[in-house]
Amino acid sequence: MAGTYPTRELCEFLAAFTWSDVPGEVIEKTKELFVDWLGSALAGTGSRPVRAFQAFARQAGPPSGPSEVLCDRSGTSAFFAALVNAAASHVVEQDDVHNGSVFHPGTVVFPAVLALAQAEKRSGQELLLAAIAGYEAGIRVGEFLGRSHYEVFHTTGTAGTLASAAATAKLLAFDADAMQRSLGSAGTQAAGLWEFLRDAADSKQLHTAKAAADGLLATCLAREGFTGARRILEGAQGMASGMSEDADPAKLTAGLGRRWAILETSYKWHASCRHTHPAADALLQLMRQEGLSHEQIAHVTARVHQAAIDVLGPVVNPQTVHQAKFSMGTVLGLVAVHGKAGLQEFEQEALTDSRVGAFNERVKMVRDEEVDAAYPARWIGKVEVRTVDGRTCAARVDVPKGDPGNSLSRAELDEKAIRLARFRGAATETEMRAAMEHIRRLETESQVGRLLR
Repeated sequence: MAGTYPTRELCEFLAAFTWSDVPGEVIEKTKELFVDWLGSALAGTGSRPVRAFQAFARQAGPPSGPSEVLCDRSGTSAFFAALVNAAASHVVEQDDVHNGSVFHPGTVVFPAVLALAQAEKRSGQELLLAAIAGYEAGIRVGEFLGRSHYEVFHTTGTAGTLASAAATAKLLAFDADAMQRSLGSAGTQAAGLWEFLRDAADSKQLHTAKAAADGLLATCLAREGFTGARRILEGAQGMASGMSEDADPAKLTAGLGRRWAILETSYKWHASCRHTHPAADALLQLMRQEGLSHEQIAHVTARVHQAAIDVLGPVVNPQTVHQAKFSMGTVLGLVAVHGKAGLQEFEQEALTDSRVGAFNERVKMVRDEEVDAAYPARWIGKVEVRTVDGRTCAARVDVPKGDPGNSLSRAELDEKAIRLARFRGAATETEMRAAMEHIRRLETESQVGRLLR
């Protein structure tokens, strides 16, 4: 790889690594992330944004096909299955996240590789290897684009398009040249802006749907010889030039083959924006330690990194359940009043429980120098509480629940996936256990079939 430029070096690695190059712990983590993603995809069943994608797929796509649409168990083309499944898996805010890149890999990688693997009759081992390539590419692109990118762009929509392209290109066993063509066409399509948060708009699901589907489109075009920009990432008029002020090309290639970034991916415990999780964990810890109820708390200061203020700050008075997931005050109100901020709490209490609304008014965010300096490599949670009787107390969490250093157990992962699948009746516990067993022996499957019968 000597003398090559970063985009090329990344493509050469993605095209070259084989099953025998991948450590066993990476394979096992990939399967657990697949299980986690499946639960999120099923939890999106019946939501209004997902119904819109389903309607479009029925209008524009084939009436049947080899690729599985999970939320209604229909079949369609790979493109439209990826589109719908990616939208569905990002609705309830329970899909995985990589801290350093501030990127949700699973919601764009698994819809694309599952749909294409089913359409192309690929093996389970090929699917898993492809997913790993997607995670490795997308995480590195997100890190490369940097903090300035995230101020305006939703990284899951931008880096996610390249993650999908890398994953599907790996599935089709592309060489480095074809991989580079795919990433070039993916990068020129990459998009996703944060402005939707101010209006409670549905754009976040569009970001993931288009990232997964457009990355797959880029790969299918590359297979036909369609060309893309060779330096789409670091070129003079590439992604970094137009989308970042602090891009670092070295992050595209650092540790390739030695550092497996997929192992750094976190599971989400609370059903809300990841930026709320450290403070939510810290508040729960403080209330347990001090024996406080929500009625005894007069004011909460969440000490956060700047990106949390940038993303959560615009949401002052949430109007929808999804917008409430981006309100620090609402999330802390749910954990204070109900002890958790899960799917049911958001659905039934976030907008209607007056106690949660009142607590929201008592929360403010401030930028903390230590927390901001550690971000995005570490997401520290700090809260300060003033009680109604005038006491002041504080708590901090250095490793939020779900991070690799404080990960979910196999039992917790299974419980979460089953709970998500049952949230809107998308699958029974028996069906989910069968699907999870199927995923966990996927490398033995000669052909990827349907996850749900």
